[in-house]
Amino acid sequence: MAENINILFLGDIVGDAGMKIACEKLPVLIECYNADCVVINGENAYQGKGLNERQAEKLFAAGAHVITSGNHIWENWLSRPLLEKNQQVIRPYNYPRENQGMGYAFHTLESGQKVGVINLQGRTYMQSIDCPFKGADEVLEIVKAETNIVFIDFHAEATAEKSALGWYLDGQVSALVGTHTHVQTADACILPRGTAFITDVGMCGAYNSVLGLKKEVAIKRFTLQTAHKYESAGKDPRVCGVCVGVDTESGRAVKIENFTTPAARKTVEYQD
Repeated sequence: MAENINILFLGDIVGDAGMKIACEKLPVLIECYNADCVVINGENAYQGKGLNERQAEKLFAAGAHVITSGNHIWENWLSRPLLEKNQQVIRPYNYPRENQGMGYAFHTLESGQKVGVINLQGRTYMQSIDCPFKGADEVLEIVKAETNIVFIDFHAEATAEKSALGWYLDGQVSALVGTHTHVQTADACILPRGTAFITDVGMCGAYNSVLGLKKEVAIKRFTLQTAHKYESAGKDPRVCGVCVGVDTESGRAVKIENFTTPAARKTVEYQD
């Protein structure tokens, strides 16, 4: 008899504020959504750039099963040995293969069934890496040999590219969620052939900021048009994410629910 499982995903963790609020709220969210698999994008956890081993351990201890990333994972050299050491921390699959790390991982459920998690990165307004569409075709052959439950974190800048890949993979994957732009979008849906989709999940970090960056630093960058050191903000921390329900027999999504907390509490109530 077919069962439904819940996959919980938290958007880009930004700096210490993002780490603290994610680790604090994750156990509550897991219980609230009865999550069977937990995926987190951790690419900005270390002072806004990259992820180190200590932070990964904290996220796993809080309940994460797989940590995805994106372009900023390469900007901190502490991330590279982590990618080599821990195969549950992944980087976008469509970077050249000579780079450290894997572009996919599996989490085994209590039933013995696996959830496949894939990380891809867009090319529009970003690095000229391998094609994410062709990369998706390639990695899906590997992952779908193991499971029909497939969750994709598509780390991309352009809304159009995210939407296009969602339609391209509709019916082939359980969910495709966008990350990187740090602002949660209002288009969570299930596409006609059963793939859950949202253009961007949003970030876990300080919302009294410019996408997690201190406001004064961001304003200097725009007004002076020169480089200024990245400094993560700390005020008004929030967690953004989605929960995707999946039918284990078909691999199709049956629901997608996006949330932001603690600012918006329509879905989840907390005792702060």
